[in-house]
Amino acid sequence: MTLRRRSPTARRRRLAMELRRLREEAGLTIDQVAGKMECSASKISRTENAQVAPTARDVRFMLHIYGMDGEKCEELVQIAREARQKAWWHPYSDVAVGPYIGLEAAAATICAYEALLIPGLVQTREYARAAIRAARPDLTPEEIERRVDLRLTRQQLLTEGDPPELWFVLDEAVLHRWVGGREVMREQLHHLAAIAEHTNVTIQVAPFDSGEHAGMDGAFVILGFPDPEDPDVVYLDNATGGLYLETEVEVRRYNLMFDHLRAAALKPDNALERIVALTKEL
Repeated sequence: MTLRRRSPTARRRRLAMELRRLREEAGLTIDQVAGKMECSASKISRTENAQVAPTARDVRFMLHIYGMDGEKCEELVQIAREARQKAWWHPYSDVAVGPYIGLEAAAATICAYEALLIPGLVQTREYARAAIRAARPDLTPEEIERRVDLRLTRQQLLTEGDPPELWFVLDEAVLHRWVGGREVMREQLHHLAAIAEHTNVTIQVAPFDSGEHAGMDGAFVILGFPDPEDPDVVYLDNATGGLYLETEVEVRRYNLMFDHLRAAALKPDNALERIVALTKEL
């Protein structure tokens, strides 16, 4: 199963940004567009916020209102068709909340700082199961397994023909927290060391003795996309589904934070040595 590259979520996001930009350039309000299309203003708003995927017919109508035709019009109509396709994670729609998986699937670069856990993309099955069970004590064993299966399926990104560039900075506390117990943690650290050997993966560790650092506000992920027309997005995870930051100022701030974290953390070779040493201690 190929997880990338035309993620419907990413296509919907691109379409939403383009439709909002074209409406504003045409000098029209959401209410005016809704009136011309004889639909609710909330439908236009939800389309421009990428909450829904409009039909190709609706997109063509909107573009006509904005005075657009020709090749660019057909390109956006095609994007609308792609945005409505079912993605590989559709069977997991009962546990996949929010657009993160779709954005992750389309990303060319994934930069993440983690303060508490091994990142999901490099977790073992047993580690993932223990982490999900602890974070969601309300779930049944069957629901936990569904989430574990989804998490491991996402990991195909690491080995596909066109994998993203991954750069993880882990607080050293992540390596010392025995999620799932000693045996599970030993297996997880072995796996992490093996993943660190991949040419598209860079792992650093922010050691305890580095003191305060730029990631002390918490974990975050910066997703970068192959098309320059798709701006980066910052994702902050939480129990209610996560927060997405997309303004230029917000993204620049987190890129700067990540640069400072990389500078303060152990170099990749030294980080690997630290991981291997901890593995031998377990």
